[in-house]
Amino acid sequence: MARHIYRCPLRWSDMDAFGHVNNAVFLRYLEEARIDLTFRRAPGEGRGSFSGGSVVARHEIDYLRPLVHSYEPVTVETWVTRMTAASVTYAYEIKDAEQVYVRARTVVVPYDLTEGRPRRLTPEEREFLEGYRDDGAEGPDSGERAPEEAVAV
Repeated sequence: MARHIYRCPLRWSDMDAFGHVNNAVFLRYLEEARIDLTFRRAPGEGRGSFSGGSVVARHEIDYLRPLVHSYEPVTVETWVTRMTAASVTYAYEIKDAEQVYVRARTVVVPYDLTEGRPRRLTPEEREFLEGYRDDGAEGPDSGERAPEEAVAV
């Protein structure tokens, strides 16, 4: 199992009035990592590019500690925890060399943009995603920490 590694720069505009990354911005970091995996990485390995479309069905985020601005990018690790015929669950950790700031999970549904309805994963998509599958590392609610350890940011 491999994890996709995305180095995400922090932008000054990501900060809120309290001097740390705004909670909503983390969704953009997750999206950037997921797009890097499915639109940049997949075609580079000769697989289908997920160009058929997809929609986000669910996000779960555990904010573990505030992330303050740095000129060094953070790392977003992404892996697949679940695949069905018509959905993929991605798990993530947003971290630097010293600590994890966020654990998250996103359910994505393949979508036929022309027909305006969900579709099934193609065999090429499934094969590509299998290389990033790790059923044992679930992201949020994986039992790795107590809920009271989460912080609101």
